[in-house]
Amino acid sequence: MIHKGALVLGALLGATAGVLFAPEKGSVTRNKLKKEGKVIKDQITNDFTEVKEDLSKAAASGKEKLKQDLEDFASKSSYKTEQAITFLEKQLAILKDKNKTLQKTS
Repeated sequence: MIHKGALVLGALLGATAGVLFAPEKGSVTRNKLKKEGKVIKDQITNDFTEVKEDLSKAAASGKEKLKQDLEDFASKSSYKTEQAITFLEKQLAILKDKNKTLQKTS
């Protein structure tokens, strides 16, 4: 996989080499440099936009994953809470039965 930074660096090096070895007049060389500079600027802008979009997608994906994980946790916690309440109700019923045996009937 070629990194975008390597492509930009290659373009810069190519433009520099072109200037150094160009047998053209200064005005022609400057025009070429302007065009190359614009191409490189546009490429960097496009790369930056693409990276920004990728980061936004990753953040949104992470947010959705976190939301889903929290919902799953809440659901599992609710089931565990229900089990604990059921257990406590059974224990309370046992205590009520034991307490009734201790009460005197008048």
